[in-house]
Amino acid sequence: MGEEEPPGAIVWTDLTVDDAEGVRDFYREVVGWKAAPQSMGDYDDFNMMAPGTETPVAGVCHARGANANLPAQWLVYVQVEDVEASARKARELGAAVVDGPRGMGSLRFCVLRDPAGAVLALVGPR
Repeated sequence: MGEEEPPGAIVWTDLTVDDAEGVRDFYREVVGWKAAPQSMGDYDDFNMMAPGTETPVAGVCHARGANANLPAQWLVYVQVEDVEASARKARELGAAVVDGPRGMGSLRFCVLRDPAGAVLALVGPR
């Protein structure tokens, strides 16, 4: 996610909730996704794979630590060249920054609430 895709591409989707295990199980039953744990240190989030594949299509995450402020809704991550510059431009155009910009491994990301109230994440290189 976020290093090889062109600007404007949707590169990831995840859901951050209080009960990640329960929501993981819900999506396993409803859409047939398989779950693979993703260590977050002292707990696991989950990469979700479509049936018959080992390629993650989405994440189900706990609303803990740095993710405690993320909204409990499906969040798409869109690739940008410069997260900070895009966040500044978003503010100028009436958006609110809900979280970040901050680091996520080798990437930077932020979560915006656009002028209509919809939430979107921007991701790009450090």
